[in-house]
Amino acid sequence: MDEDSRIAAVEDVPADGSFLFTVRDGFDTEEAILVRLADGVVAFENYCPHWRDIRLDKGSGATRRGDELVCEKHGATFESDTGACTYGPCEGAVLEELDVTVADGAVYLTDDRYEFEQQGPSGDHDLSSGGRIGFSGQ
Repeated sequence: MDEDSRIAAVEDVPADGSFLFTVRDGFDTEEAILVRLADGVVAFENYCPHWRDIRLDKGSGATRRGDELVCEKHGATFESDTGACTYGPCEGAVLEELDVTVADGAVYLTDDRYEFEQQGPSGDHDLSSGGRIGFSGQ
């Protein structure tokens, strides 16, 4: 595997959360998350299908409740293995999956649409989100 496409070690992906990273598509960057499953790892774009400009998280990766990811802006829930929305205003929609592979204990980006940019957020989060309701329990 190409080290430039290495996202993280599998052990760095939390079993009870997600791992946030940034990818590049030409001049644009987008955020994505890794989710650890019982039989591997899956990656999704870090955006809610309800409002594409809204991230699932608040800057550190999406909240996970059992086998579901939670959009912290309006409480929609998504199956952590398929990305299918099971509750909320975007019920029936599906998170956009990115192709990744696991080799030698690490996760690599194999999606031809993107280049791996960095671990963590892209840095351009919506600063107006303070007025929206959060569902993280905090």
